[in-house]
Amino acid sequence: MSSSSLAPPLDVELRPDRPAIVHVESPGDAPGWAAQYREALRARVTEHGALVVRGLGLREADQAGAVFAGLAGDLVREREAFAPRAAEGPAGLYSSMPWPANQPMCMHHELSYLLEVPGLLLFACLSAPDGGGATAVADAEQVLQSLPTALTERFEREGWLLTRTYNDEIGASLPESFGTDDRTEIERYCRAHAIDFTWRADGSLYTEQLRSAVVRHPLTGRRCWFNQIAFLNEWTLDPEVREYLLDLYGEDGLPFNTRYGDGTPIGEDVVQLLNSTYEEHTRREPWQAGDLMLVDNIRTAHSREAFTGERRVLVGMAEPRRLADGCPTPEASRR
Repeated sequence: MSSSSLAPPLDVELRPDRPAIVHVESPGDAPGWAAQYREALRARVTEHGALVVRGLGLREADQAGAVFAGLAGDLVREREAFAPRAAEGPAGLYSSMPWPANQPMCMHHELSYLLEVPGLLLFACLSAPDGGGATAVADAEQVLQSLPTALTERFEREGWLLTRTYNDEIGASLPESFGTDDRTEIERYCRAHAIDFTWRADGSLYTEQLRSAVVRHPLTGRRCWFNQIAFLNEWTLDPEVREYLLDLYGEDGLPFNTRYGDGTPIGEDVVQLLNSTYEEHTRREPWQAGDLMLVDNIRTAHSREAFTGERRVLVGMAEPRRLADGCPTPEASRR
């Protein structure tokens, strides 16, 4: 009999406007408590898509890393990052994505453009901001059901195309994304991970990768809107930032952008529709210092809202999954 089967039951607080929350009294030994309640916590994440655990009193990176390991085992090292994260403590533990505090990060599924995606996200709030900064969530099944059928059917037929230009000026560098700046190794990685690539005359790398926009959850079988179409699209950028980048790099040189699977540009109206649909299904709970949050990365999209003050939230990714209906290669997706 496992230790978690002997743990007292967890009381989950449910409200329609925020993620499920479990309140606990500070256990002193947070990693030990997490290991004891591992099965119960994971069951609640499967049931609700996301879960906040309040009262653990997480304050240090090593402590958060130990809790993450007790709940999920080995953490995934980030690959193909579009912005560099700082490593924190144990392997696979990172700072949150560097993004201007006054600009929100819209809803997305972490690293949904990989062939093997993280199934579970873990967050630990070591220091809460003065205002804002929530890691909000939205149910991907509900979002899919709410979007216009014609739009989702097109994305299901074609997939979505992520384009990237690595220019060593904005976004992650080649070593930060691929672990090396050796062209041969980068090309080998791209071929192995269904990424089309072109080395441009100025030495920059341009890539395209075609991925599924709708997938079935590997545990529940439910269809989910699973992608980063809105988050990485030019129309989600602050208008002044977008104009600056277009003036500097041109339409085909943006650090990242998304298109329909056939390469057609996605209109501003579509991106606004995606973001407004996410907002209709958004649940948010302000961070409190010491909070733990678990997110099913396939069922649940997440965002980061604008904030003031100091915000220190650590992130871990676990349980890599190669989805059965994810695009294995661009060629197979275009058949």
